[in-house]
Amino acid sequence: MGTDTVREQAADEAAERRREQRGWYFYDWACSVYSTSVLTVFLGPYLTSVAKAAADAEGFVHPLGIPLRAGSFFAYCVSASVILSIFVMPLAGAAADRTGRKKPLLAVAAYLGAAATAGMFFLGGDRYLLGGLLLIVANASLAVSMVLYNSYLPQIAPPEERDAVSSRGWAFGYAAGALVLVANLILYTAHDTFGVSEATAVRICLASAGIWWGAFTLIPLKRLRDRRTATSSGTSAHGWRQLAATVRDMRRQPLTLAFLLAYLVYNDGIQTVISQASVYGSEELGLDQSTLIVAVLLVQLLAVAGALGMGRLARTYGAKRTILGSLVAWTVTLGAGYFLPADAPVWFFVLAAGIGLVLGGSQALSRSLFSHLVPPGKEAEYFSAYEMSDRGMSWLGPLLFGLTYQLTGSYRDAIISLVAFFVLGFVLLARVPVRQAVRDAGNPVPDRI
Repeated sequence: MGTDTVREQAADEAAERRREQRGWYFYDWACSVYSTSVLTVFLGPYLTSVAKAAADAEGFVHPLGIPLRAGSFFAYCVSASVILSIFVMPLAGAAADRTGRKKPLLAVAAYLGAAATAGMFFLGGDRYLLGGLLLIVANASLAVSMVLYNSYLPQIAPPEERDAVSSRGWAFGYAAGALVLVANLILYTAHDTFGVSEATAVRICLASAGIWWGAFTLIPLKRLRDRRTATSSGTSAHGWRQLAATVRDMRRQPLTLAFLLAYLVYNDGIQTVISQASVYGSEELGLDQSTLIVAVLLVQLLAVAGALGMGRLARTYGAKRTILGSLVAWTVTLGAGYFLPADAPVWFFVLAAGIGLVLGGSQALSRSLFSHLVPPGKEAEYFSAYEMSDRGMSWLGPLLFGLTYQLTGSYRDAIISLVAFFVLGFVLLARVPVRQAVRDAGNPVPDRI
């Protein structure tokens, strides 16, 4: 084979890889609108108001006969969705690796979640149980889809590109969240002009996130390609046996497990802040919905810059050190949040700016760092464990948040309890020798990691 032919072949492979990468970015673009508009902005306060409308004279609702304070219902539903995800994600990851058919599984998870989100248009009156059910289905579906989506990263990006590719994916997601939030803000603040009530405007914003999710999922489904494995039989029994083998295999990768433990802890804090910040702002600080939308829009815009900027920092200082720096920033920012005065939007915007600058980068670099710790050929299985740490195990934070509020009646006490996740996560991550972990996984060690 001549030199020119080799160069042409390499150029063709690089072009195909870039095409897949661009398609891969669009799933972040598609599904991040759910995380932003639904989970972070609208559903928490709205579902809480619906639950309060259905509450008894003492402020409790009684799903399945269990007395719950209405203000804790949303947090408990988030925890329930995460626990459900734990049972589904590992099977999806094992089946994807065994069959090589990630795209059909990604399509099922994405469109089930999109349909549940679109169904939130019918959440009104005192239908808090319907809202809880749709939230659980949508959250669990998103978690399963992210297992499959993330597992493409080691296949579409060589080691030296992964920090940048992962950061661009997060940047795409935050850019989409910002774009849709602008439209949400216009509809919500001018709902009378559009001839709809405030509650109807919220329900339209919720449902539109599901439509967006489903529409833009078509792009990655078209551009990403399945990598067939040698064994193409993929029954559920095989999937569970393969999962058991994965667990045994991960025990032989103790440093990978050590990273996952650290990520489980600090990401639990991140996910809880994302899902509960709007409830804290509306219920404790007395801020209206328009203020919350502007604050989250600020988070989205700065998260784009933060993800790209921290990606550049990682090229100089390594992903591990950059993540550790972000955890210090998270701790300081969240601690400051405890002291925010009520009815003071400016200080809430300052807090939002701090969160935005570290949010995207800490998540993007954690994903790319983990991709170096995955043994070749086991991407989806290992990323199912990662996603369990990302979304599947992020139930303790919301549960602690909800229990603290139930016991104290104070969202300030609930928010300050989350500082422990970032402090402990920092200590655990600092103890992981990532270069040795990459070598133990059988991967080449990048110059900076």
